[in-house]
Parts: sequence; C-alpha cells; structure tokens
Amino acid sequence: MAKPFDPEAVVDAALTWARRCGAEAAEASIAFGESQSVEVRLGRLEGVERDESRSLALRAFIGKRQAGAAVTDLSPAGVRALAERVASMAKLAPEDPFCGLLDPAYRVKSLKALDIEDTARPSAVSLEEDALACEHAALAVDGVANSNGASASYGVSGYMIATSDGFRGRSSGTSYSLGVAPIAEKNGSKERDYESATRRFYSDLPKAAAIGAIAGARAVRRLGARKIKSQTAPVLFEARLAGRIIGPILGAINGAAVARGVSFLKDKLGRQILPDAFTLTEDPFKRRGLASRAFDGEGGAVRKRAIIENGVLKTWLLNSATARQLRLKPTGHATVGHGGPPGAAPSNLAVSPGQGSLADLMRQAGKGLVVTEMFSPALNANTGDWSVGVSGYWFVKGEAAHPVHEVTVAGNLLDLYPRLICGEDLEERGGLTAPSLMLDRLSIGGA
Repeated sequence: MAKPFDPEAVVDAALTWARRCGAEAAEASIAFGESQSVEVRLGRLEGVERDESRSLALRAFIGKRQAGAAVTDLSPAGVRALAERVASMAKLAPEDPFCGLLDPAYRVKSLKALDIEDTARPSAVSLEEDALACEHAALAVDGVANSNGASASYGVSGYMIATSDGFRGRSSGTSYSLGVAPIAEKNGSKERDYESATRRFYSDLPKAAAIGAIAGARAVRRLGARKIKSQTAPVLFEARLAGRIIGPILGAINGAAVARGVSFLKDKLGRQILPDAFTLTEDPFKRRGLASRAFDGEGGAVRKRAIIENGVLKTWLLNSATARQLRLKPTGHATVGHGGPPGAAPSNLAVSPGQGSLADLMRQAGKGLVVTEMFSPALNANTGDWSVGVSGYWFVKGEAAHPVHEVTVAGNLLDLYPRLICGEDLEERGGLTAPSLMLDRLSIGGA
C-alpha cells in the first residue's frame, strides 16, 4: 500500500538537501490542488475537465545571491535533483542586496481559523445540472436567442511553506463557481453579456436560476446599442466593475513599483488621494473570504487595517525584500513566490459605502453614462494617465435612455480619484466588496 502524501516530510527533505548543497538559508513550498469543471451550451454537455496537481518549489540563498525553481517530481531523487540545481543556480546568480528570508520578528505567532474550506465535492453530474439550470434561466429571458455557454466548477487548493530557520505554515481552501454568457438578438443585431459568482462554500452560491436571469436581462438591455458623441459628462461604474477602478491603486502601492519609482502614487504615502468619505479596509481574517489568509507568503503576520482611510493612503504593500529596499517594515502582504521571489498583494478588501443606489446616483447626476463593461484598459504607471474602452447605457433625467457601445473614457487618475463618489449598493466580487462608483465628469470619446 502506498504511503499517504506527507508534505512536511517533502519540504523538510528539500531544505536538508539545500543545506547540504551549500545553501545558507532556504525556503521550500508545496502547492497542491484538485479541480473539476463542466461546460454546457444550448442544453448540451460540451466538456468536462478534471485536474489534480502537486508541485514542490525551492528558493536558496548563498550570501546575497538567490535562485529558485519548481518541480512536479516529489520523489526523493526529484527533491535532491531540485536542491542541487537551485544551489548551483544561486552560486551563479547576480547579487541582490535585499534578498533573504523574512526576519523572524515579523513572523506570525498564532494562526486564526478562517473557515475557507468546504467538504462539498459536487460530481460532474451535479455541476452539469447547475450549469444547465443557469443557462436555461438565461435562455428563458425574452429576447435571448443564443448562448456562449455556461460553466460550473469547484476547486480545492492549498500550499505549505517551510523555511530553514524553522517556520512551518499550511493553508488550504475551496472555491465554487457558476456563470453563463447569453446572447440577445433583435432585428439582426446581437449582444452578449454575462453573470457569474464564486464562493468559498458550495451552499453559499446564488441559485443557478437567479444568475441566469440576471445574465439574460443584462444581454437584452444591450440591444440597440449605439455610439455617442465625444463629450465630457458624469460617468457611473456598476459595482461589479469597481475593482477595475480601484485596481490601479493597488498596483501603484505595490512595494516593487514604489521601489523602482514607476508608480504614480510613489510620493503619496500619508497624503490624501481620495475624498474624505472614501475608506478602503483590508480584512485577511474575513470568514469565508475569497482572499482570506492566516499568514502571508513568507510566513509573515497579517492584520486587519485601513489601506486608505478618509481618503488618505496609509500603507504600501510590502514583502521583506521591498521593505528592506525602502527601509521600512514588512506589512504582511507577501504572496507565495513558489520557487521565485514573493510578490505582494492585499487580502479581502472592502470599500466603505456612500449614500444612494445606482439609480440614486443617476438621478443625482441627471445625465451621463453608466458603464457596464470595460475592455483593454491602458495605464501609464508613471503618470496615472488612464483610458479604457467601455459599453453601457446613456441616461437622461436620471432614467436609462439607450444602450451605448464603442466609446472610450479617459483621464488622469490623480485628478479623477479625489472626485470619486461611492454608492451604497455593496457587491462582493472576488476579494473585493464595493459599491457603484461615480465621477462627476469624465472625458468620453465617441463618434
């Protein structure tokens, strides 16, 4: 009988071999997961996929040199070969004065329970039923004539990190997703839209019929879309797009961008970049949160904090290397490098709600554009100049007038962010909970 998989024994072996091969310090990680997905289209099964994976990664330090690699061969011979290869690479790597393991002073001391792993493992048949029900509801919407398909999936993923100075940390979680992309048609004109949801627990997913009905209604609403003239007008962004507006902030406060000087916010720490009413909080311990974690990618302690408080930028997103480079303390935002240097990212984020629904914001603005989809954003990371293709609908006197497509909105984020207005219609998408957002005026490029 085969022995059960023991990740701790594998990472311990990798660290032992790394030291034998000359590494002065090392970090080993194992990533493991399984997933299953089902796709349907027009009531018929189109595909079923299942994946199971395990990989071992090792990062070794020799002086101020580092190297890393990953393998899927977790046998004793494979582990030894990985250590030999990584140690040889480290000896030839260029010096990096900021590399190294996280200082133990910043390591997590105790792990909190996060409630992010479900026991449900839906069968392919169950997933197919979910996807079919979702698509059926979308096709039942008057005006929907076709479908790009629907999909349902689940995944279990996790990792374990071990370091040569004694840290051990393990995390795993589940996710379940369901979505559909219907096509509406009228007088030869076709428009596509979508709706989807992802949750940590299978029972928390919205009903398949509800997701399908929303997707169908969205597709129908886009029928008859036309261009509008270039102008400056209020622009509103649906809650599901809030992440696309906030995303450039997260990229600009990443320690790597700040350290390289390629961030339009590089001199804004401690300064106001958004309105007084805007607060963005991070909660790594959120129950069933899609971005919850008990420790960061280097074993660092994490905590609930304000990223932006009353419009003021409160922190960079730092791992140990960028903290050393900027002569600051790590912030607990390291991501698992799995064989390479760690990155940096926040955990669950939430924007404090403002006042009023999307409809209320429309009435407040009077006339303008509601954006429901965005395409191919372009951002100058140094200056904050930003533009993006969008579609949505034009509104007049606070009421939807007609769909709009083939337009672009553009501006400089340093000018736009201080004028951002939040609604109260919070919606959770991925690791972000945010409301609809409005800019009182924005340049619109159209016909």
